[in-house]
Amino acid sequence: MNTIFDAIRSQNLEAVDSFLKKDPSLVHTKDQRGSTPLLLSTYYGFLDLAKLIISRGADINQQDASGNTALMGVCFKGHYEIAELLISNGADLDIKSYNDATALIFAATFGQKEIIRLLISKGADVTIKDNTGRTAEMHAQSHGIDFAELLNETE
Repeated sequence: MNTIFDAIRSQNLEAVDSFLKKDPSLVHTKDQRGSTPLLLSTYYGFLDLAKLIISRGADINQQDASGNTALMGVCFKGHYEIAELLISNGADLDIKSYNDATALIFAATFGQKEIIRLLISKGADVTIKDNTGRTAEMHAQSHGIDFAELLNETE
């Protein structure tokens, strides 16, 4: 493994652990696309790696070059357990990406109903609009998701 990012892509927990033991500051390093070890591990859905990296002091709300957070990535990919992990470790539900999308808007845009329900239950702001003027509810409707029903379930 040449870099911590190679170790993450290979899902090599031992190598990632070794990199972080040798140089704890690597938890904050960024690759050429602006991804941190946490962003990359969560994007790929590697729960155990995410837990390790969080335990080493990763910034849960760090944004990549496009303004995306780890939570945003798991919301569009559908990694429910990792979304729960990030939220339980203080992920900000309402940070906006470069196009003003939040984690909830990402989940709605990609039809991730269970993650939408989770985010609403944890207090995500349902009134935020992206740069096209669309709310999460508007995006969810394009997937046939009854947003009002989800809101009622969480009240």
